[in-house]
Amino acid sequence: RLIEATRNIQFGDPMAAGTTMGPLINEQQFERVQRYIQAGEREGGALIAGGSGYEAVAGYERGLFAKPTIFDAVSPDMAIAQEEIFGPVLSVLTFRDEAEALALANNTTYGLTAAVWTKHLDTAFRMAKGIQAGTIWVNTYHSSGLEPTLPYGGYKQSGLGREMGQPGLAEYLETKSIHLKLG
Repeated sequence: RLIEATRNIQFGDPMAAGTTMGPLINEQQFERVQRYIQAGEREGGALIAGGSGYEAVAGYERGLFAKPTIFDAVSPDMAIAQEEIFGPVLSVLTFRDEAEALALANNTTYGLTAAVWTKHLDTAFRMAKGIQAGTIWVNTYHSSGLEPTLPYGGYKQSGLGREMGQPGLAEYLETKSIHLKLG
């Protein structure tokens, strides 16, 4: 199903209705994503969709559209499992039970976002509570955008504090203590 989903992506102007994936922000980021794809292959990941190079998009011949890429058989120590790529690269890791899934999710120095797919609400809440990430989606991933009233930011080495919501507003405030002796 994942491979089929990559075939249904609508590339184009990210502001246009119907577009589901826009280009990367600049050449530097495009090259960074390409290096991660090459590292995934070099480190032994099984490339099952996408790969290196540009996705050809009619009308956007100079666009920096990276191919949606899926790696299977990824081990937890691989760069594509450990680092924030910020590009269309999915790493598939397998687990035997909930405890192992949680350990895999937290076995990184980053923690910006995560997603949990489950049919069980209690599992969703246990995993969301246990995963060390600033935003958790359940049975979706970034499909609804970001809610401006909720804080956004990561744990560990992810992010630069909090954006949006009351915690985001607090990032712009200065706290002051005043000690005053009267009399």
